[in-house]
Amino acid sequence: MNTNQKHILVVEDEEHLATGIRYNLDAEGYRVTTVGDGHSAIAALEENADGVDLVILDLMLPGLSGYAVCEWIRARDRRLPVLILSARTLSEDRTRGFDVGANQYLTKPFDLDEFLSRVNNLLAFHSRREQQRADPPRVSGSFEFGNAKINFETFQVTVAGQAVRMTQLEMALLRYFVENEGRVISRHELLENVWNMPGSVQTRAPDQFIRRLRKTFEPDPAEPQHFLTIRDAGYRFVAQPEPV
Repeated sequence: MNTNQKHILVVEDEEHLATGIRYNLDAEGYRVTTVGDGHSAIAALEENADGVDLVILDLMLPGLSGYAVCEWIRARDRRLPVLILSARTLSEDRTRGFDVGANQYLTKPFDLDEFLSRVNNLLAFHSRREQQRADPPRVSGSFEFGNAKINFETFQVTVAGQAVRMTQLEMALLRYFVENEGRVISRHELLENVWNMPGSVQTRAPDQFIRRLRKTFEPDPAEPQHFLTIRDAGYRFVAQPEPV
């Protein structure tokens, strides 16, 4: 077996579609494993902890939804790329897919050339990122700012003593800001290091998520003190703002 061959896990319960995807990925030179439900996907990932390079994931799966599988993946691995394939076309479905940590979302039916291009680009980009960077410093345990308390190990968040529920991606974004406190961070950098997407991708996702962080943590989201916009440059997180 070619040890440099990329391994793709396809999670799709429509057998004819899974067969077609496998055939085309095989033709591209990838090694492909297919499973038909969410529990089998998790079992396959546990058996190949470091041996899967990309997950192609349907959302409507028997037993365990694709959303739940993606959440399980992100709780254990921030870097494994996930491409969602789904017949769901509503914007809230796409938003939820990105909330649970998907890198890209492609609706069915899809164009084969576009699908293969996305697969090739995701694999090339993530391989390049692994070569270029080491893990950044990690915040461990608890962190406090303003009237918020965050435990990054248990995902427990309180604001003014009230428990707050946050998604995996919101926590990843918050953690990145905390780990880079005081530094101006571009949207390009956020896409690459939080969303695990090429920074050239045209999306307003970082802006939307920062608005959500402001709504959660800022006393006045319209006049943010902690999550600042730096015009034409990006964003900066300030844990302890200067007194006015």
